[in-house]
Amino acid sequence: MVNRSKNPRRAVSSAVSVAKNAAAGRLDVGPPIAVIDIGSNSVRLVVYEALTRNPAPIFNEKALCGLGREVQSTGLLAKDAVQKALGALKRYRALCDVLEVKRLWVLATAACREAKNGAAFIEEAERICRARVDVFSGKREAECSAYGIISGIHLPDGIAGDLGGGSLELVDVKKDRFSRGTTLPLGGLALQDSSGRSLKKAEKIVETALGGAAMLRQGAGRDFYAVGGTWRSLARLHMWQRGYPLHVTHYYSIPAREVFEFSRLIHRVNIEMLSQIEVVSDARRPLLAYGALVLEHVVKVAKPRNVVFSALGVREGLLFDLLSKREQQKDPLIAAAQELNILRSRAPAHAHELIKWTDKFMASSGLDETAEETRLRHAACLVADIGWRAHPDYRGEQALNIIAHAGLLGVDHPGRAYLALAVYFRHQGLVDDELSSGLRELTSTRMLDRARVLGAAMRVAYQISASMPGVLSRAPMTVDSAGRLVLRMRAPLGDLGGDRVFSRLRQLARLIGREPVLLV
Repeated sequence: MVNRSKNPRRAVSSAVSVAKNAAAGRLDVGPPIAVIDIGSNSVRLVVYEALTRNPAPIFNEKALCGLGREVQSTGLLAKDAVQKALGALKRYRALCDVLEVKRLWVLATAACREAKNGAAFIEEAERICRARVDVFSGKREAECSAYGIISGIHLPDGIAGDLGGGSLELVDVKKDRFSRGTTLPLGGLALQDSSGRSLKKAEKIVETALGGAAMLRQGAGRDFYAVGGTWRSLARLHMWQRGYPLHVTHYYSIPAREVFEFSRLIHRVNIEMLSQIEVVSDARRPLLAYGALVLEHVVKVAKPRNVVFSALGVREGLLFDLLSKREQQKDPLIAAAQELNILRSRAPAHAHELIKWTDKFMASSGLDETAEETRLRHAACLVADIGWRAHPDYRGEQALNIIAHAGLLGVDHPGRAYLALAVYFRHQGLVDDELSSGLRELTSTRMLDRARVLGAAMRVAYQISASMPGVLSRAPMTVDSAGRLVLRMRAPLGDLGGDRVFSRLRQLARLIGREPVLLV
């Protein structure tokens, strides 16, 4: 294209302005917001797209400063750690300005509230950040940890434990309710300091502290939700050691007995000799054994069914608490799927018609469906068209990878596998010879079959609608009283029928054991 502007510099400036203010890959739901979390071990900045039910990070950076490494023994934040933290805060404030953050929340936890020089550090931090620093009490920290679990886990039921550098917060969570939290000085840095770096002494401290934690005894037979960077590192190491096919730590679930044995192994051997230890950063490794020690004894006392790891904690819990009640009550999976639908589909309205179209099909099909299965099917319909820009030969594979690794909340790993497989079958057909066996193994035989059925149904829907709204409502597909699978093409849609449509209808009919009928 020839640039006809008399002032090329102005033309370039205009183009940059358009690109900056019209990012098609971001939702227009408000200005960016940010949280700076001044923890006992790390200081982190997360900038989110906006304050929504499914907050999407657009920038995330942490500095492992170790503010709390000497608080138990000296009562003070270490001088070098303070300087490192203040340096990180200067960079974070500058980044917030670059990213045009309109609202910034700064929070501080155990080390700052317990150290004698914590107040002086907070005063300087407020000057640098140009924002108030909210020093969380143990109660408030536990409360936000609970909100983090509620925001990211679908209908949670168990004990949540948030392990930081300075403390462990425990809180009982059930659906959208939680109890008053308990704070224990069992963070990795605190344990390392109070035990004089002796794991044997640390074990005695942990046994004493957890033995008196009455809340843990309410966790028997329920889930334990593990929050915090050290525990996520343990989950990551466990994934890689067992060759797990999905490297997403959020909602990673391990049977409690296996967690007990794995944690015991971690704190009893030389960390550097462990298989796959390279997947854990060098900076995280010194605290890994202390985190494993705490988790082992949590499982021993609480006797949970599973340990479920959560990527959402105090920061996300704070944002959830800021939402209106209406926003809080939204299903996080459906909210995230709707966002993907808006950002990547050819016609977002088509997905909502597809939901209603498959609702009618499933209701008439004779296939029973639980409330959770209905929820997953609706989410799959919302993300069914997100791979359309890929090369036709790779649409199924690309859509599968996007969905399996997307920042989805409120869905466990078997659910992720179902969503990814349903959309894969929608693009590639029902032959899965080229599909890796790993993802299939994450879901049950029943859900794999349901993914095939939904994929086959979507192949019919997209063949007649070409992804455009206004068609499916006039082309219902149901099983009639005679047990036939009937697709009715109402006028003036008659010309949309044909051999290709009937071929896909027949494929679906075979899956559910019905006779296909195309009525034009």
